[in-house]
Amino acid sequence: MEKIHVLIVEDTPQESDSLIRVLEEHQFHIVGVGRSHQEALKLLMNNKVDVMVVDIYLNGVPEGITFAETISQIPDLARPFVFLTGTSDRQTFERAKLTKPYSFLLKPFNPLEVIYALEVAIEKFYDQQDVFQQDDIETEAGSVHSSVLSNECFFIKKKDVLKKVPISTIVNIEVEDRYCTIHSLTEKFVIQISMTKILEMLDSSVFVRTHRSHIVNVDQIVEVQLSDSLLLMENKQLVPIGEKYREIIQQLRIIK
Repeated sequence: MEKIHVLIVEDTPQESDSLIRVLEEHQFHIVGVGRSHQEALKLLMNNKVDVMVVDIYLNGVPEGITFAETISQIPDLARPFVFLTGTSDRQTFERAKLTKPYSFLLKPFNPLEVIYALEVAIEKFYDQQDVFQQDDIETEAGSVHSSVLSNECFFIKKKDVLKKVPISTIVNIEVEDRYCTIHSLTEKFVIQISMTKILEMLDSSVFVRTHRSHIVNVDQIVEVQLSDSLLLMENKQLVPIGEKYREIIQQLRIIK
């Protein structure tokens, strides 16, 4: 399980230290603090970054806006970000809006507003609205967790912590009605999504349906128990192979 990776762009040590403290308390990982446009750009290019907090004014000039303008022109560097500012200058605000931040936070910032703003930024960046505002639902499998899916991972909110689950680490998925239980090597999450929808989102060459209510990551299969029509997975779970889905065996490299 990975933490959400945050880049802070802030030139005032007192402010950045406060942000680090708040974010780390909520289980975010800080990849670095950029004190200037160029330093922030270098950190972004050399680190895995999921979301950013960017101060508009760096060293007395609106370099935060310059940084946002730069990354907006380079598709590979695009990341969700929120602006942090203490200015009330309308002209600066209008220029900042053109970079399409996901929120504006005023100094002195409120800790909960920072956390909520980052959640909303992730939702909007991946075009999944109001996900983290859902109340937990109790099912037989456990509490239903809020989630956002990107091409490489799920962002899953469990209680008050936002977790990052790389799709490659998912071992198997159980589906019941509108709920999916996602099993990794060490943890499970229940999210509200149908079998059809989750199959559309996952790579069909890696995630294969083995039963009307089961999906497996073929890279996480340890053993095929042919006589019992079961798959032993890396997380020690046994997953059934339904009669309709036995073609999965044909996809495996079997040496006789």
